Amino acid sequence: MRASAVFRLPGPLAAVLFVVSVVGFGAALPGYLQGRHPVALLGAGGMPHALAFNLLAWILPGLLAAMWALHLRARLPRTAAWSGRLGAQMLVVAALAFAGMGLLPLQVEDLDGLASQLHASAWMVWVLGFVAGALLLAAGVRRQAGGLALLSAGCAVLAAVAGFGLQGLVAQPLAQRVVFGAWLLWLAVAPQLVRRWP
Repeated sequence: MRASAVFRLPGPLAAVLFVVSVVGFGAALPGYLQGRHPVALLGAGGMPHALAFNLLAWILPGLLAAMWALHLRARLPRTAAWSGRLGAQMLVVAALAFAGMGLLPLQVEDLDGLASQLHASAWMVWVLGFVAGALLLAAGVRRQAGGLALLSAGCAVLAAVAGFGLQGLVAQPLAQRVVFGAWLLWLAVAPQLVRRWP
């Protein structure tokens, strides 16, 4: 297997690992409903198998996504605008913040406490980093890689609308899952578009 092929695997693998973890741990937790409860509840302090969930759903996918974003930055065409490189770097930051959600788990019994606030901060850095990074990437590669630019811009807009524009219109756990879905779609599809670059 070529080295370039190996570096394309982390993005899709991160997406699959997150989805399988959320579905599997959610099914194993009595009373947990995907449409009613936040994903972070599965890794919250005091929940059964929280450590395993945080490792498999947050930390490993975040590190894999960071590997993919670093590979993407290295593969950007030389003619790409500076915004594309900055966007790729922001996507690395977003991925590390995603891993940070597993290192800073939610505390259900103290939602206003420091631990829960740190988890929420990591979530915010992840969302803002992904939205900003994907939009900058789209602007930077729109002439060299129209497909990647379109995907990145679309996923960024979807994440921004779901994360900040649907407050009060739909249940928070559902809006949150749309944000996750936008990021996972980008992770799964973007490597296939980069593969076509010279």
